[in-house]
Amino acid sequence: MGPMGGPDVRSERIPSLSPSSSKTPNQAAETLPPHSHVPTMATNEEEMEETRRTLSLVAGSLPPPHAVLDLLSVGVCVRCIFRLFGVHGRAYSCPLITNAILQSFLEEQDKFHGDNEENGVASDGITRCAYASRDTENVQEYCSICLGILQLPLYQDQELVITKRVPVDDFTAAIAELVKQEDYDTDGFSFEVSIPPVVVANERAIRLYMKNKYEREEWFSTKFLCERISVKDALRSSITASLEKHLDVISGVNSLRIRLTYSHPEASRILKSSLATDLPCKRAKTGSKDNVVKADGSHEKPLRDSDEQSCSESDAVILRALDGMQDHVFCERFKSPPEKTLKSCHLITTCYRVPMYVGGRYLKISRKVSQTRWVIDDERMGEASVEEIIGKNVLAVCRGDSYKFHAAGREDIDVRMLGSGRPFLIEISNARCIPSKVDVELIAENLNRNDQKYVRVRNLTLIGSEAWTLMREGEAEKQKQYAAVVWFPRPLTDDDLQKISSLKNMDIVQRTPIRVLHRRSQLERKRTIHWMMIERISGSSQYFLLHLCTQAGTYIKEFVHGDLGRTHPSIGSILGCRAEILQLDVVDVKMDLSRFRDYFQISERPFGSKSLVNIPSATAPLCRGLRVPFHHSRGSISPGSPSIRSPFFHEKPNFANRREWQSWRR
Repeated sequence: MGPMGGPDVRSERIPSLSPSSSKTPNQAAETLPPHSHVPTMATNEEEMEETRRTLSLVAGSLPPPHAVLDLLSVGVCVRCIFRLFGVHGRAYSCPLITNAILQSFLEEQDKFHGDNEENGVASDGITRCAYASRDTENVQEYCSICLGILQLPLYQDQELVITKRVPVDDFTAAIAELVKQEDYDTDGFSFEVSIPPVVVANERAIRLYMKNKYEREEWFSTKFLCERISVKDALRSSITASLEKHLDVISGVNSLRIRLTYSHPEASRILKSSLATDLPCKRAKTGSKDNVVKADGSHEKPLRDSDEQSCSESDAVILRALDGMQDHVFCERFKSPPEKTLKSCHLITTCYRVPMYVGGRYLKISRKVSQTRWVIDDERMGEASVEEIIGKNVLAVCRGDSYKFHAAGREDIDVRMLGSGRPFLIEISNARCIPSKVDVELIAENLNRNDQKYVRVRNLTLIGSEAWTLMREGEAEKQKQYAAVVWFPRPLTDDDLQKISSLKNMDIVQRTPIRVLHRRSQLERKRTIHWMMIERISGSSQYFLLHLCTQAGTYIKEFVHGDLGRTHPSIGSILGCRAEILQLDVVDVKMDLSRFRDYFQISERPFGSKSLVNIPSATAPLCRGLRVPFHHSRGSISPGSPSIRSPFFHEKPNFANRREWQSWRR
């Protein structure tokens, strides 16, 4: 916290603020320290009068002058003195109130007459504490409590050398310039302030010092034990009005945040060493599992767990240790009052916007597109991803730093997402622009007009962060409906079809599938098959169309072929024969719409099959990949029908026969 320095006792008088003062305002400006920022004659008188009125208002909240001067002598700044005694209002933002001005005001009060003192003892018998400002010297001392936070020091850009103490307007002008450089669209801002825990320790040391010295005086119980103002609130009171003027917006609850982060490495290191026995060691924090895509297209990899333990204490841990420490223990470990410091806190100013969300439902039309970016050994799997196709379009409009993709579940790369679509969210970090309704509609239009026709979006809209929570909560409750083309080695009888259709709410047990065992834990999962239905494909005795509705998280491919007995029962075990799935589509994601309707609306015109009453629309996209003649039993559906020639079903056939499929599967 810097070397110990005693009070600088001087005999020179600080210029008077009273109207009867013999000195003119300009003469007072010459006598005041160079950093007191006393204005010229043109504007001086009004501001001095405002300062006088402000001090008169706060005087009733302050203790006797001798106690205030005692605080000044141990290095406490004027705004911290106001805080300690619960002063509210404009006193914090008044630019002319300095330690020297406060001392001058106190000397003019009837309660304190310097002429009655002799050898530091007043006529009332109370010992006075000599104090004179050191602002006139080249050495600059900073508040022993806030470490200069409320004194608004100004740094050079890189060397972190204090150049001067600036008035409030200059300080806020520098912050406003930073915000304007980022070019945010905003109608307001919110303040965030972070201070080092050493400030809390310093304040406690000062309070214990005052308690030990003045506890027996009458004013102590009524004024010093009142509710005090925090450093953060005092700083907000000091600069908010000026910053509002520079930005021409008001402060309040807003998505744009201006964050002032103060740190004092030297003082914090001393504090941690004093609390070494009280701070627990803990494992290093692991990174997020979410894939973060930056604006330049690069990806951030999540951090891995570390077996090494570290003693990196968070501010919250340090504050808890201080709060649990008894006063006598605190006095043994820390100096009271704390030492004065010649170094102020280091300030980092940042501005950012809290994450914003654009959500809706997506449809994946291609079997060559993964949901998220998929890279194995530096080789990309698939032609594109839903995450990148949607995310890049949204990020470009919002002008954010990066984006994250969240969806209510996922499908394999070779599985299409049809029907009403799957709910999703794009989380934009630090967006400079909040898109309007028209902007969002243009994003959806650009996505749906893309020549590749990999992905479509529906109900795209700007939504609140609460939708992310609702979507996650709904994952455990949702049901998913599928349509699949299945091959059997033998023709199925009507009894077989009836046997499958009669099964309702059937419980199955699935061990982790072999195909994902390398990245998933070896577990047994209980799932429910709500209903199933098998339809014949006319012209073929071995290809069938399977419709089923299952609990979220069911492995459908393994439920069909059994996965070497790891899923039981399965379609194959129920029918007593082998079963292989050739193509699979998700045709509906059923969720509790009463909670999600405002965020993920269901379109009235679903893409593909939404329910069994519209079987032809589900049959067409699935059977498009088969070169076998067929006619749907409920309608005239064939490979040449108009519904199959729809531009959404433009893909080439996947398999001409079972041999081709077996070769691909191997």
